[in-house]
Amino acid sequence: EYLDFIRIYTKPRGQIPDYSAPVVIPRKGATVEKFCIRIHKHLMAQFKNALVWGSSAKHNPQRVGKDHVLADEDVVQIIKRIK
Repeated sequence: EYLDFIRIYTKPRGQIPDYSAPVVIPRKGATVEKFCIRIHKHLMAQFKNALVWGSSAKHNPQRVGKDHVLADEDVVQIIKRIK
């Protein structure tokens, strides 16, 4: 990967992951927080935790916080707080 980007796929609750349109973020500092901000800047205010499938997870799925470092082709499902 010459440009050093990674692809992160989204997974809506109760559905299969969307492999057609990945979210592309730089590999350096690729955390769940940066991924959420890339989707929408106000998403971190409602963030509770995330479920991650892929090579960065120790088991599938793994419940992670905002500081979890993501790897290429991980699948992320974001869980928001209920207000």
